[in-house]
Amino acid sequence: MSKKQISLLFTLLLAFLYIFFENDLTLNQQEQSVKKNEKYYQSKMCQELGGKMEYILTDKTRVDCLTNEYAIEVDFAQKWAEAIGQSLYYAHMTGKRPAIGFIVGDGDERYIKRVRTVADKFDIKIILLQK
Repeated sequence: MSKKQISLLFTLLLAFLYIFFENDLTLNQQEQSVKKNEKYYQSKMCQELGGKMEYILTDKTRVDCLTNEYAIEVDFAQKWAEAIGQSLYYAHMTGKRPAIGFIVGDGDERYIKRVRTVADKFDIKIILLQK
Protein backbone atom coordinates (compact mmCIF):
# COMPACT_ATOMS: atom_id res chain seq x y z
CA MET A 1 0.00 0.00 0.00
CA SER A 2 1.35 3.42 -0.87
CA LYS A 3 1.79 6.26 1.60
CA LYS A 4 -1.05 8.15 -0.13
CA GLN A 5 -3.43 5.21 0.33
CA ILE A 6 -2.45 4.79 3.98
CA SER A 7 -2.88 8.51 4.54
CA LEU A 8 -6.29 8.45 2.87
CA LEU A 9 -7.43 5.44 4.95
CA PHE A 10 -6.20 7.11 8.12
CA THR A 11 -8.06 10.33 7.26
CA LEU A 12 -11.25 8.40 6.52
CA LEU A 13 -10.93 6.51 9.80
CA LEU A 14 -10.51 9.75 11.74
CA ALA A 15 -13.50 11.29 9.95
CA PHE A 16 -15.61 8.23 10.75
CA LEU A 17 -14.60 8.28 14.43
CA TYR A 18 -15.32 12.01 14.66
CA ILE A 19 -18.77 11.63 13.12
CA PHE A 20 -19.57 8.54 15.21
CA PHE A 21 -18.61 10.06 18.55
CA GLU A 22 -20.08 13.48 17.78
CA ASN A 23 -23.43 11.89 16.90
CA ASP A 24 -23.29 9.74 20.03
CA LEU A 25 -22.60 12.80 22.16
CA THR A 26 -25.42 14.72 20.48
CA LEU A 27 -27.86 11.87 21.15
CA ASN A 28 -26.82 11.71 24.81
CA GLN A 29 -27.25 15.47 25.16
CA GLN A 30 -30.69 15.28 23.54
CA GLU A 31 -31.73 12.39 25.79
CA GLN A 32 -30.70 14.31 28.88
CA SER A 33 -32.51 17.48 27.80
CA VAL A 34 -35.80 15.76 26.90
CA LYS A 35 -38.41 15.64 29.63
CA LYS A 36 -38.93 12.05 30.66
CA ASN A 37 -42.43 10.73 31.18
CA GLU A 38 -43.75 8.63 34.03
CA LYS A 39 -43.24 5.39 32.10
CA TYR A 40 -39.48 6.11 31.81
CA TYR A 41 -39.10 6.27 35.60
CA GLN A 42 -41.49 3.36 36.14
CA SER A 43 -39.54 1.13 33.77
CA LYS A 44 -36.14 2.04 35.19
CA MET A 45 -37.23 1.58 38.82
CA CYS A 46 -39.18 -1.62 38.23
CA GLN A 47 -36.31 -3.19 36.33
CA GLU A 48 -33.89 -2.33 39.15
CA LEU A 49 -36.26 -3.88 41.70
CA GLY A 50 -36.89 -6.99 39.60
CA GLY A 51 -40.62 -6.32 39.54
CA LYS A 52 -43.39 -6.84 37.00
CA MET A 53 -44.60 -3.70 35.21
CA GLU A 54 -48.26 -2.97 34.57
CA TYR A 55 -49.59 -5.87 36.63
CA ILE A 56 -53.30 -6.14 35.80
CA LEU A 57 -55.74 -6.60 38.68
CA THR A 58 -59.10 -8.37 38.48
CA ASP A 59 -60.87 -5.02 38.02
CA LYS A 60 -58.57 -4.20 35.08
CA THR A 61 -56.62 -1.50 36.95
CA ARG A 62 -52.85 -1.71 36.64
CA VAL A 63 -50.19 -1.69 39.31
CA ASP A 64 -47.23 0.28 37.92
CA CYS A 65 -44.74 -2.18 39.44
CA LEU A 66 -45.39 -5.30 41.48
CA THR A 67 -42.50 -6.87 43.39
CA ASN A 68 -42.42 -9.79 45.81
CA GLU A 69 -43.03 -7.34 48.66
CA TYR A 70 -44.57 -4.16 47.23
CA ALA A 71 -47.38 -2.87 45.02
CA ILE A 72 -45.87 0.37 43.71
CA GLU A 73 -47.60 3.37 42.19
CA VAL A 74 -45.27 5.69 40.24
CA ASP A 75 -46.21 9.37 39.99
CA PHE A 76 -44.78 12.85 39.76
CA ALA A 77 -44.60 14.80 43.00
CA GLN A 78 -47.55 17.08 42.15
CA LYS A 79 -49.81 14.00 42.11
CA TRP A 80 -48.87 13.02 45.66
CA ALA A 81 -52.45 12.56 46.93
CA GLU A 82 -53.46 10.39 43.97
CA ALA A 83 -50.33 8.28 44.44
CA ILE A 84 -51.21 7.62 48.09
CA GLY A 85 -54.70 6.39 47.23
CA GLN A 86 -53.57 4.19 44.38
CA SER A 87 -50.73 2.63 46.37
CA LEU A 88 -53.08 1.73 49.21
CA TYR A 89 -55.68 0.29 46.83
CA TYR A 90 -53.10 -1.77 44.91
CA ALA A 91 -51.65 -3.09 48.17
CA HIS A 92 -55.12 -4.11 49.34
CA MET A 93 -55.89 -5.85 46.05
CA THR A 94 -52.58 -7.74 45.83
CA GLY A 95 -51.85 -8.50 49.48
CA LYS A 96 -48.53 -6.66 49.13
CA ARG A 97 -47.23 -3.66 51.04
CA PRO A 98 -47.99 -0.19 49.59
CA ALA A 99 -45.21 1.86 48.00
CA ILE A 100 -44.86 4.97 45.87
CA GLY A 101 -42.18 5.64 43.28
CA PHE A 102 -42.15 9.40 43.79
CA ILE A 103 -40.67 11.38 40.88
CA VAL A 104 -39.15 14.55 42.33
CA GLY A 105 -37.01 17.46 41.23
CA ASP A 106 -36.02 20.90 42.42
CA GLY A 107 -38.84 22.68 44.22
CA ASP A 108 -40.78 19.53 45.12
CA GLU A 109 -39.90 19.57 48.84
CA ARG A 110 -43.46 20.53 49.87
CA TYR A 111 -44.85 17.47 48.07
CA ILE A 112 -42.25 15.21 49.66
CA LYS A 113 -43.25 16.55 53.09
CA ARG A 114 -46.95 15.95 52.38
CA VAL A 115 -46.53 12.41 51.10
CA ARG A 116 -44.17 11.47 53.95
CA THR A 117 -46.68 12.70 56.55
CA VAL A 118 -49.32 10.27 55.27
CA ALA A 119 -46.82 7.53 54.37
CA ASP A 120 -45.53 7.41 57.94
CA LYS A 121 -49.05 7.02 59.30
CA PHE A 122 -50.08 4.25 56.85
CA ASP A 123 -46.70 2.50 56.46
CA ILE A 124 -46.29 3.36 52.77
CA LYS A 125 -42.75 2.96 51.45
CA ILE A 126 -41.53 6.00 49.51
CA ILE A 127 -38.95 5.49 46.75
CA LEU A 128 -37.60 8.84 45.60
CA LEU A 129 -36.89 8.95 41.87
CA GLN A 130 -34.84 12.00 40.88
CA LYS A 131 -35.79 13.87 37.68
